Amino acid sequence: MAVGREIRKKIKSIQNTQKITRAMEMVAASKMRRAQQRMSAARPYADKMRNVIRHLHHAHPEYRHPFLVEREIKNVGLIMVTTDRGLCGGLNTNALRMALQTMKQWQKSNFGIVACNIGAKGLAFFRRIGVNIISEVTHLGDSPRVEDLIGTVKVMLDAYVKADIDHLYIVYSNFINTMTQRSVMEQLLPLPESEEEQLKHYWDYIYEPDAVDVLDDLLRRYIEALIYQAVVENLASEQSARMVAMKSASDNAGKLIEEFTLKYNKARQAAITQEIAEIVGGAAAL
Repeated sequence: MAVGREIRKKIKSIQNTQKITRAMEMVAASKMRRAQQRMSAARPYADKMRNVIRHLHHAHPEYRHPFLVEREIKNVGLIMVTTDRGLCGGLNTNALRMALQTMKQWQKSNFGIVACNIGAKGLAFFRRIGVNIISEVTHLGDSPRVEDLIGTVKVMLDAYVKADIDHLYIVYSNFINTMTQRSVMEQLLPLPESEEEQLKHYWDYIYEPDAVDVLDDLLRRYIEALIYQAVVENLASEQSARMVAMKSASDNAGKLIEEFTLKYNKARQAAITQEIAEIVGGAAAL
């Protein structure tokens, strides 16, 4: 029964793995609910800020902030949002594939590329392919704060103000529902102008103390809010993808256990049949 012992070891090993994947599935489900709450709490602020920015495109202050001015593209900045850990299906792979395809198009257009990485997986990938990384932040945990992102984001915003980059984009995984997460790329700078018909009305503003200080602070906070929203969306997507991946792993482990159990029973039955045949044969010889 050497074969039977090997099969039993495999069954035991798969059962142990199944226990781990089930535990990880439950942990991910618990974290997913908290991440969804955090994501939902951040959305109203970002939406309200987005509404104000739409009106700014139609306003006519005496000062036009650099974030609102379109200019010729020579260099492009990319903020890549990924997870710090794996075991979340194709979440990071899909986002990185989208970023890589876009960067290849930029290279064909002879654009310079600099990157900011939020998350260890994207950082490792960009280092491996030789992307110029000028800022990074990893291991934000399950409860990221805006304060943890400000320093990293400021590097990219300062690069834009200095004209070291002419466009700034962000790639992250957008949370649709528990089963669906979609990789998206959004233009952060210059702020894309909304269609005028989308606004029911628009107005100009009176700035106090002056437009320079107000717009600089407002627009920087707006970009920070968008990036924070992307991070919490990505976190919710991560936990959902991990929960689904671990459930799939647990189900596959159960199928393997059934298959190996069937093989073990067949091998055991064959061994018993052979022993009976040997006994019957020995009795007949006597």
